[in-house]
Amino acid sequence: MPVRNVHRAVGTMLSGEIARRYGSAGLPDDTIRLHFTGSAGQSFGAFLAKGVTLILEGDANDYTGKGLSGGKLIVYPPRESAFRPEENILIGNTVLYGATGGEAYFNGVAGERFAVRNSGAMAVVEGVGDHGCEYMTKGVVVVLGQTGRNFAAGMTGGIAYVLDETGQFSSVLCNQASVDLEPVEAETDVGVLRDLIERHLAATGSPRARWVLEHWQQLLGKFVKVFPHELKRVMGVPRKAARPAAAETVPSVVPAAQVERPVLHG
Repeated sequence: MPVRNVHRAVGTMLSGEIARRYGSAGLPDDTIRLHFTGSAGQSFGAFLAKGVTLILEGDANDYTGKGLSGGKLIVYPPRESAFRPEENILIGNTVLYGATGGEAYFNGVAGERFAVRNSGAMAVVEGVGDHGCEYMTKGVVVVLGQTGRNFAAGMTGGIAYVLDETGQFSSVLCNQASVDLEPVEAETDVGVLRDLIERHLAATGSPRARWVLEHWQQLLGKFVKVFPHELKRVMGVPRKAARPAAAETVPSVVPAAQVERPVLHG
């Protein structure tokens, strides 16, 4: 079906009907699949119930997947587009705000505050703006590209895996006040990360995901695991050693003018 930016909260009334009949358990995965083309308005797939999959070939506005409640969101650019998805904005700001469950695969770059207050959704995206995973409490987020500044501010739960090809994420873009940054080495972490990237490729046909998987051994060492202090405390995992005093003079959040930012088109 075609969709335009005047169409807001697409799928939410459907999810309401499912909740009335089946409660929070929803339906078996992929019971209902809807395929849209065009530019979706705000809150595309908001509060999407388990059992519903929304596929969008195009782009979406702010609050995509707000309150995602077990459903599945798949967004990718038009198949005939010639630009590189990982270098172009696909979805707006505050995507997956307050999500409690479900999956989301975005073949492109998200705006600011991606997965803010995410409380259980699993998501793959190919780049994010400032304040990614802000106040996140649960779930898993994979970023296959660059981030903006202040990533993980106030993050107390969940895990994020970020492909840090330049080292800039670890040095200046991540707010490390409440998280530790670690290499992806444990077998469990490697398995979760690869599985999500494979799902992303299957769902969106992402060239970026295919490239990462084809160069897995070379790129695995460039992934950074963002591990919140509070989650470590609950799990009984020791904190990593504090950074040297000299390193503490580098602010976790630096003025935008001092950060080399990616050039995003579209």
